[in-house]
Amino acid sequence: MRTIVITWTVVLVILGTGNHTYWLVAVALLCLYVKYGRGSPPAPPAAGPGPLPDSYRAYRERRDRQAKWERRYRRERPLETRRQQREKSR
Repeated sequence: MRTIVITWTVVLVILGTGNHTYWLVAVALLCLYVKYGRGSPPAPPAAGPGPLPDSYRAYRERRDRQAKWERRYRRERPLETRRQQREKSR
């Protein structure tokens, strides 16, 4: 990231010999880099298969929806459910 910012700053300074707008863009680029890019920590790794819940209510809704689907699956496929339970107990 640092090399990209430095490269673009040098390019803008060289282009700025005829047009002062490029100087302003180079200064703005450096300011933005100093403010946001240099000290910002890296993004945290994603934990688990999905995003974290926004609130406890959203978590409960997803949990209840999952439980509803599991009950429906067990109700519609009793033989498969029994087979899975047997394999789980071994």
